[in-house]
Amino acid sequence: MAHPVRLGIYGGSFDPIHYGHLAIAEEVRATLNLAQVAFVPAAQQPLKGQAQSSADHRLVMVRLACADQPAFIPDDLELRLPPPSYTINTLRAYRHRHDPAVELWFIIGADAARDLPRWHRAAELGRLAYLAIVGRPGVKVDLPALTVALPTLAGRCLLLEGPHLAISSSALRRRLATGAPVRYQLPEAVRLYIAEHGLYQNHV
Repeated sequence: MAHPVRLGIYGGSFDPIHYGHLAIAEEVRATLNLAQVAFVPAAQQPLKGQAQSSADHRLVMVRLACADQPAFIPDDLELRLPPPSYTINTLRAYRHRHDPAVELWFIIGADAARDLPRWHRAAELGRLAYLAIVGRPGVKVDLPALTVALPTLAGRCLLLEGPHLAISSSALRRRLATGAPVRYQLPEAVRLYIAEHGLYQNHV
């Protein structure tokens, strides 16, 4: 019996995208045998507010970061919709795009997973996709409590240890603003793009 085709969906501000994001996506892709992982930059994350760099810049950086992994597919879906970017709308769009037999896996970090009950129409997420929750340094997820809060996620969540790279976009923005080195924390093509366009120089 053939295994179902599995597609990963990885959303976020990606402001900027870095090796932590890429390592998480590759970990999930390899563990779950995903055919592809779509990187979906958010126009505006409801619980985070406005991104520091423009949607256009963030999309280019995602494309540069994904260029050497054919299974990583940049997708501007959320950038073409009015903000804020609600995951439920993204998953509905992907569900509509693909055959019902295709398994959708929404990739989420452990820190974001703890906030899931606060998400817009969170109770519906489990009806549209499975969740791959990836561990982050110093963050624990109480999966039983999460599934009590959101019963549709019961049996549809998988906890992965993850690569545990302690890199964050907010820390990178602070380093870029102060001129601290960021090489080896994000793809070189992304670093050069940031330098070329003077991104994050006014970050506070």
